[in-house]
Amino acid sequence: MKPVVTSGELLVKMAEIGVGCRSGTLKTLLGSCIGIVLYERSLQIAGLAHVVMPNSAGREVAIGKYADTAIPETIRRMESLAYGKRLSLVAKIAGGANMFQRVTTNAFLSIGQQNLEAVEKCLLELQIPILARHVGGNLGRNLIADIGSGNVQIQMVGKSIVQI
Repeated sequence: MKPVVTSGELLVKMAEIGVGCRSGTLKTLLGSCIGIVLYERSLQIAGLAHVVMPNSAGREVAIGKYADTAIPETIRRMESLAYGKRLSLVAKIAGGANMFQRVTTNAFLSIGQQNLEAVEKCLLELQIPILARHVGGNLGRNLIADIGSGNVQIQMVGKSIVQI
């Protein structure tokens, strides 16, 4: 399990989940994967899941890897920081690039698009509103989530930093 950040920064790698409270940053690098930042404003608790694949198909290993298992696990870890208080969560998502556009055809969705649809479906089922998206395209992204404010910065190669 990834440690909890209380200050400084925590790099969340592929298929990992990171959570933090009050201060610090959660960072990740995304291609076709989706980064889901969940945030609880009043308690200043944030979670970041780096989803690699859309569905676990019942697998109970690498729960951070799949949209259907990573999001509930992120919430569970955030709840452990809330000391029994109810979480009112919002989400910001990024990633889902078509990194392999030469090998995808119109008949099949790219893995980035499959990941995006799975994440959106899961968040809808959990009634967590998505406040912002920075998805698609064919370039990777750096994502930096500020735990204290819930602000999320996105940087793509050769592009200006975008706040979502």
